[in-house]
Order: sequence, then C-alpha cells, then structure tokens
Amino acid sequence: MPTLHPVVQADFPTSLVLSITPPPALSSHTTNVLILLHGLGDTAVSFTSLGKQLALPETTCISLQAPTPLPLELGGFHWGDDITFDQASGQMDFDTGFNKAVKIIKQDIIENGLIKKCGYKAREIMLFGFGQGAMAALATAASVAEELGGIVSIGGPLASSNISAKAVKTPVLVLGGSSSTLITRTALDKLKAAFQNVEYQKWNRAGDGMPRNRDEMLPIMRFFARQLRSRAGVPEGSVENVNVGPADKAQRLEKQRLSRPDLKQALHHEEKTHRFELLYVGCRQDKWQFWQYNILKVKR
Repeated sequence: MPTLHPVVQADFPTSLVLSITPPPALSSHTTNVLILLHGLGDTAVSFTSLGKQLALPETTCISLQAPTPLPLELGGFHWGDDITFDQASGQMDFDTGFNKAVKIIKQDIIENGLIKKCGYKAREIMLFGFGQGAMAALATAASVAEELGGIVSIGGPLASSNISAKAVKTPVLVLGGSSSTLITRTALDKLKAAFQNVEYQKWNRAGDGMPRNRDEMLPIMRFFARQLRSRAGVPEGSVENVNVGPADKAQRLEKQRLSRPDLKQALHHEEKTHRFELLYVGCRQDKWQFWQYNILKVKR
C-alpha cells in the first residue's frame, strides 16, 4: 500500500501564499485533499477558516491565494491573466484568461506537489472555488488529463477560453442564485458541453454569494459525500443513515464498476469494497457542520 505523505508547505514553491489545514482530530490520516480558491478581491485567509469549519474527515484543506494583487485602492488578489472593466457596468470582468492560475494550480500544487511529492492520485484531489476562484477551478479541471475527485463551483461559469472537443470526466457541482447570477442557462449549457457530469443547484435567493444556511450548504456536503473517500471507516460520533435501500443500490453499482478490469486496476482495488452512507449533523460555535458521507473503504 503506497504511503501518503503529510502535506506541508515545503511541498510547494515558496512564492505561493497558502495555508494547510490538516484533517480533524477524529481522523488518523488523510485520504483526500480539498483545494480552496477564494473569490475576486479576497485573500486565502477567509477560506482557511472555511476549511477548518468544514472539518471533513480524512481531508486536508489547502487554501491558496490568487497570484496577482489588485490595484492598491481595490485590495485583495485576483486569478485572471489581466484586469479589465465592463464599460457598461463599471465592474471588473471575471473572465480575463486563467493561464497563470491554471499553471500554478495544475503544475505547482496538483502534479508536482500532491501527486509526485505526497503520493496522492488525481481522483483524491478536489477543488472548491467561489466566483473567479471557481472559474479558475473549472479551467484547471478542463486542463488536467486525469479525472479529479470533483469541482464545487459557487457562482463560477466556465471561462470563454475553456472549450474542449472532449468532455471532461471530473464531476462538477455548480451553485448559484435564482436571479442576478452568473450561472445562466447559457453558462450551464456550456458547462454541460465541457463536462460529462454536471449537477446544478439553484438557491432561492438573488446573487451568487457563499451559502448562508443549512439548506444551501447541504447539496455541497452531499457532493462531498459522493466524492470523498475513506480508509478509516465511520468517524466517531457519527450517525448512520438508516435509509438502507439507496445504500444497497450504491453498493451494487460499486461492485458493477469494480467488475471492469481496467477500472479495478486503476483504482488499485485488491478486494471487494464496502460502501455505506452516514449522516452527521452538528453545531460548533454557532456554525453548522454537516455532511452526508459515503464511506468507500479501499485498499490502495
């Protein structure tokens, strides 16, 4: 069984500004990595707090700061290759190219850091982005040859330059408001043309801000439930979901998938797997923490 090395700052170039949040104490080791990409004009600090609040089992969170500072009067950082303003609205244009950001995320973080130095597989790495950070996440997934664990995009459409003739396998969850949103029908159609598996969640409010309550956050945690992996089993203090039917179905589907020799070899499964669902809902310091977590015990 290959050893996964703990993720540390030394695994990445010193020019990058990032913070690393290890798994919560209930996890004895890390099986997944979640890369957090903040929105336009923000810094890595806010998503460092998000990683701690999520407290996903067996998951190390990396909050990466965008590479380019905005002009002094604006403050914060941005992911784009350039800075342009919409002449009609006066607002900054989110979509100014993501070549620089993709190179950093893909090469410096994922390929050279997490895969080569730490021993992770692409399937064990997920991206979570807000606004322009979500666009950078989608652009990265579109450029990576292997399937990543998944992309969570809050208010981030696909950049105009990311048009591929072959649909990407990495699963995508995209979320946005019911109005005043960048996730328009045209944006959704473009995403579905570029990615094979796109799930859309429309919030019952205007705008594409971060989730404000349990109902808005729950689709994200369910997505994590489907995509995150575990080698330790049920986290202590969790409550198992008694809805046996879907779990049985999921287990049967997993066995069917693993019956394919190519997939079985790719995932390094050496024995039958066991999948079951559990639902954990908690509250810590007035901040909701909740997930529906599919445990897929694998032998690497």
